[in-house]
Amino acid sequence: MSEVRDIQIDGDGDGDGDGDGEAEKEAPAPKPGRRRLLRRGLIGLALVLLLPLLTVAVALRLNYAGDPADGTRTRGKDAIWLGHAWVDGRKTDADVTALARRLRDTGIRDLYVHAGPLEHDGTLPGSAYPKARWLIGAVHEAAPGIRVQAWLGDKLATESPDGLRLTEKDTRAAAVRSTRRILDAGFDGAHFDLEPLHSGDEDYLDLLDALHQVTRAHGVPLSVAAHQIDPLPALHSVAGTLTGHPKWWSQAYFGQVARRVDQIAVMSYDTATPLESLYGGYVAQQTSLALEVTPESTDLLMGLPFYREDNFAHWSFAETVPAAVRGVRLGLSRTDADRANFGVALYVDFAATQADWTAYEKDWVR
Repeated sequence: MSEVRDIQIDGDGDGDGDGDGEAEKEAPAPKPGRRRLLRRGLIGLALVLLLPLLTVAVALRLNYAGDPADGTRTRGKDAIWLGHAWVDGRKTDADVTALARRLRDTGIRDLYVHAGPLEHDGTLPGSAYPKARWLIGAVHEAAPGIRVQAWLGDKLATESPDGLRLTEKDTRAAAVRSTRRILDAGFDGAHFDLEPLHSGDEDYLDLLDALHQVTRAHGVPLSVAAHQIDPLPALHSVAGTLTGHPKWWSQAYFGQVARRVDQIAVMSYDTATPLESLYGGYVAQQTSLALEVTPESTDLLMGLPFYREDNFAHWSFAETVPAAVRGVRLGLSRTDADRANFGVALYVDFAATQADWTAYEKDWVR
């Protein structure tokens, strides 16, 4: 062990004992007043950061209070997202039979079957959905009245250099051609999910206008998966400035999208809320915000989390199906309890548990 020595520092600070004889000077201690100011400053900063969060938490918790109105249950216009296995050859007739049995006596009318993704240039090879005609025919036979929509999408190059670029006219035109071809394959509609899509994107609105011409010509619906709406005014702008990821849409932009489609499904999950009550209150708020700007002629669907993940964006113990359904019913009750074109959308079939299905059926269907 090395020897520890006390070294006295002399007046000139070099430790060689040749100081100039002046008294040693210690660094002055902070004055009591300065310490108090520092503590107060830190407390003030904490309050500035925490008070808005606490205010929002209280508001969401209050939004989760009360009882849903009678009759705020399924209108028979619900949907579920299905994975790519249904069109790439992994599923069989037995799987379709089991799916039809599962859907019986629920409110599900639409299946969003993953048939993409689109290539970054907007094209979609037929090899991406080789069993589409088989699936559509099998579902129509086993579950008459159920619509099989093609779920298409891609990562957008809005927050990274890699992805589909809606700013390019040729890319949008290719996406329209891809949609026309996939509808020629027999799908009962086209469901688009493009992310991350920033609020105010005019190129997206142009794409929807062009796509709607195609779906109308085929006599089928155009459907989209939508981002959440600003829970606070202009929050998407603040988030975009601070993080580069706006996440939310303005309520006005949500309305612009909703007016251009036949069906809009809000991805009301991945909210980062840490408690069921806060998540349910958030869904209630999102439901109300969406109802306020969605035309009555457009089907509005609120997403239910039929999956499990635990990360900063999604806590499975908080984002539950019972909390989401209760939030949906509360928002519907307060805003437009009699809205006919309304439902929920279940994400996603391959991660769903029996508990998820039971909660959906017990709290929303029955």
